[in-house]
Amino acid sequence: MRAPFASDPADSRGRLVAEEESSFRSCFQRDRDRIIHASAFRRLKHKTQVFIEHEGDYYRTRLTHSIEVAQVARTIAGALGLNAELTEAVALAHDLGHPPFGHTGEDALHALMAPFGGFDHNAQAIRIVTDLERHYAQFDGLNLTWETLEGIAKHNGPVPRPTPWALSGYNLHHDLELETYASAEAQVAAIADDVAYNHHDLHDGLRAELFSTDELAELPILRQNFARVDALYPGLNYYRRRHEALRRFFGVLVEDVIGVARKNLAVLKPQSVADIRQAGRPMIQFSRPVFTDLKEIRGFLFERMYRAPSVVRMRAEVTCVVQELFPYFMAHPEQLPKQWRKDVDEVRDETGLARIVSDYIAGMTDRFALQEHARLIAPGKSASPPDFV
Repeated sequence: MRAPFASDPADSRGRLVAEEESSFRSCFQRDRDRIIHASAFRRLKHKTQVFIEHEGDYYRTRLTHSIEVAQVARTIAGALGLNAELTEAVALAHDLGHPPFGHTGEDALHALMAPFGGFDHNAQAIRIVTDLERHYAQFDGLNLTWETLEGIAKHNGPVPRPTPWALSGYNLHHDLELETYASAEAQVAAIADDVAYNHHDLHDGLRAELFSTDELAELPILRQNFARVDALYPGLNYYRRRHEALRRFFGVLVEDVIGVARKNLAVLKPQSVADIRQAGRPMIQFSRPVFTDLKEIRGFLFERMYRAPSVVRMRAEVTCVVQELFPYFMAHPEQLPKQWRKDVDEVRDETGLARIVSDYIAGMTDRFALQEHARLIAPGKSASPPDFV
């Protein structure tokens, strides 16, 4: 049963370029399918979540993370009577704009682009799906519906001013109403991202041996999960024990979000998507106790994982890669691939060139960035840094 505040594909605001719609797929299903088939989505396979892509086959990448987020998002959307296809489309697209090397690469690229408007991965995702994916005859980008674009742009909430240039430029001719909250579907995609990374960062940190299972079992929420597993399965194998505890942790977060959302929606009593957008606060949230516990867990991960000496050394290495590739391509745009040089021929100033170089580097996978750095800047050196973890 679809809720009255769910996004209805029949009421979509449509696409920037009018198209004949499919006879067997809704417009939101079509958006989801276009995202899955996009080049940028495939490249997420070789982009960092926390660890560099080549460091191990079992660590999450941006692609596996996005799939996990979509699974969580569909579950929550189904429980709340929302449109699952729109929710999934936003979830699958939410990380398309990430450059190589995760947030480390984004920080480096943002600093390099500071004189030219900066860099923001959410805004870059909009740039990808509205311009840089150039495969269709009728238009640049994927020509997604207004609702999917809105969700990608502001799934984390209204976009503050000054708006990132990649968003503000597009918004001039296709207003995404950046000052309001997004649909409930987009809010679900955002919190599904939180659920997924809180779960899998703990799992990946254990696999990397940056902390122990015993340490994990002392954290809030996890403490109860381990106790429950131990009561049900005394003497359980080490690996099965921690997996059972972590999957229960996952379930606690999902159930908390659904419970809080139902309470918020019962108070607001929204009768349309517009009521959700104009509510003035998010409807899809964690409860205060769970949010407080997650802050403690994130603090633990910050100290023991994100700031682990091995991870810090790796981040220093890959920051240098981005810092050296950017000025190289600014000085040698002839080294860009042929299809990118066509855009260079049309720019009239340094800002235009910087944006092309930024787009090109942001689209690189971890391994390609390392290979290009070795080929162009450090010939004779290994194309990959040593495995620190």
